[in-house]
Amino acid sequence: MTGTYYSPKDIFAKGGGPLPRALVAPQRYIQGPGVINHIGHYLSLLKVRRVGVLASRRGLGSQGLQVADSLQAAHMIAINSQFNGECTNEEIERHVALLSDQKIDCLIALGGGKVVDAGKSIAFRLDIPVVIIPTLASNDAPCSALSVIYMANGKKDRVEYFPQNPAFVVVDTDIVANAGERYLVAGMGDAMATWYEAKVCYNNPSASNCLGARPTLAACAIGEVCAKTLYAHGEAAAESVRQKQNGDAVEAIVEANTLLSGIGFESGGLALAHPLALAYTLIPVVNDNYLHGEMVAMGTLAQLVLDDSEDALRVAQFFARVGLPIHLGQLSLSAQHGEALDTLIEATLANPISHHMPLSVNHDSLRDAIIRAHDLGLGVSRTIGDDAYRRLQG
Repeated sequence: MTGTYYSPKDIFAKGGGPLPRALVAPQRYIQGPGVINHIGHYLSLLKVRRVGVLASRRGLGSQGLQVADSLQAAHMIAINSQFNGECTNEEIERHVALLSDQKIDCLIALGGGKVVDAGKSIAFRLDIPVVIIPTLASNDAPCSALSVIYMANGKKDRVEYFPQNPAFVVVDTDIVANAGERYLVAGMGDAMATWYEAKVCYNNPSASNCLGARPTLAACAIGEVCAKTLYAHGEAAAESVRQKQNGDAVEAIVEANTLLSGIGFESGGLALAHPLALAYTLIPVVNDNYLHGEMVAMGTLAQLVLDDSEDALRVAQFFARVGLPIHLGQLSLSAQHGEALDTLIEATLANPISHHMPLSVNHDSLRDAIIRAHDLGLGVSRTIGDDAYRRLQG
């Protein structure tokens, strides 16, 4: 399918009249300690024999060995393909060419966000199912039917959409718990936006989800449960991961970061938080030093302040306790960085998703929201302190 691009809006937003409600999700989601050792057993449901395994060199030499052993035990053949670090057109097409000759029946993408995104794109071009084994719970990409494609210089190129969500998402919480506290906490920043963005989209009749359709009640309910789970278990999960331990809190947060947020953002919709986060990547000092979920956290605070939400303070306090950024200084910026703020504002407003907000968003109102969110964060930081943030940022 090389060169063929899919747009969900061509399916769900065609035909005139009111937009339908639509929800998508991975076909199967499996989570727990040690589940990577049973991947061959799970894949027996797909009736496959030759399985591609996409991972970094390090991944192939660690978790990749567990995958290979499990596939062999299930009488399947693993064909490794080493990912070279960036999800670009060139990297995707390189793997398509290599794996086309191997006649694989499905592709496992094992690793972080860029491996996951590349795996989806490669599998789409090969017209085979993709199986995601994330090694981090730092974002909600694993469950979705989309990938972010980058240029060779590391800048974002485009978002690519697919007609099918992953056939399996298999999350081994022993692996995730040992990946580091900062990654889990960043995933909480990404996940917290899910409920607040979905709620905006549901309440605004002119907004749509990532399919170009209207959000379902189910997607919004999933988003709300996601936020409640973060509030209830986020601090305990961070503490457990800091001690390199698993447990009920970690299991709850991994599910929130991965499954609940994954379904919630794609089928619930995005509003201001994510366009702001994407705009932050245009500022080199932010893009080079902070994770996606850390940028989304700042975007969420600005959205809540702009919307005059009573939850703005609660969210800022939660972020402070787990170590997410809550003011511009914690993204190496300041309210006096006029040029950086102008870049941030212009890029955000150029993103049509930012206009899912029920009120008109312009340069002045967005700047005011960013500064007010910054001031809110400074106040919370003075009250709660920034020990958690400093610990995670080293």
